[in-house]
Amino acid sequence: MWVDVVQNSDRWFDLRVGKITMSHANTIMANDGKAFGNPAKEYAQKVALEQVTGLRDETASFKNSYMDRGNELEPTARDLYEIETFSKVKNGGFHYIEDLGDSPDGIVGDNGCIEIKCVIPNTHWKRLKKGGYDTAYQWQIQGHMWIGNYKWCDFIQYCPEMPESKRLYIFRVNRDEEMIDRMRQRFDLFREEVKRNVNILQS
Repeated sequence: MWVDVVQNSDRWFDLRVGKITMSHANTIMANDGKAFGNPAKEYAQKVALEQVTGLRDETASFKNSYMDRGNELEPTARDLYEIETFSKVKNGGFHYIEDLGDSPDGIVGDNGCIEIKCVIPNTHWKRLKKGGYDTAYQWQIQGHMWIGNYKWCDFIQYCPEMPESKRLYIFRVNRDEEMIDRMRQRFDLFREEVKRNVNILQS
């Protein structure tokens, strides 16, 4: 299911209540094959609390200077991406399958989506030299393709302080069925962790 909703709007936050979202995929996938770490356990508690109360976690709307920078620069990065790739980006909205939810930064055609990171010069320069994409977001990106049923996701990095020809960086990440299968298994275990917390709250 896909809802055409503006990210970070009240309706968007309401749609996320009680759902396990791909923005936390890296936390859930950490230590894959082993017990969940404390960050994942804390997230399971928050999801359970939302499911029981129907109220969104107050920290969900937390912002810092880096997030503010991203919100400010993301539209420019999206426009430059459209020019560079001769494509049209549709609002990412909110995808969900039962209790799983996801919001890519945009949708391209029927098969693709985008993930935008607006970074500082030093971070951008390192990525330009290294190539590829920031694997700190690998599970979130595969999560976009899993929940949205996309074939690829363009990782976009943007830094307006760099020379004009170096401001935009694009790297295409293809859908990896093996990684998505691992996510399915791990997320099933995480659902059990959430359910245990729900049972405690309701007992």
